[in-house]
Amino acid sequence: MGGTRRSGIRAGLRVSIVLKKDQQTGKLTEGIVKDILTKSPEHTRGIKVRLESGEVGRVKEILER
Repeated sequence: MGGTRRSGIRAGLRVSIVLKKDQQTGKLTEGIVKDILTKSPEHTRGIKVRLESGEVGRVKEILER
């Protein structure tokens, strides 16, 4: 499932994100959502989140509900 809708993402979910530095390559980073940073209900490139590891990026895939 994609990560373009804020309503589908919550703290504690395991997701794959693309970090700013990895946007060119599309390399994904997995982690657990700590904070949701995007305020709008939808974003075409993915909702921006902070993982528990402190990394920030846009959600590309929700791995676990």
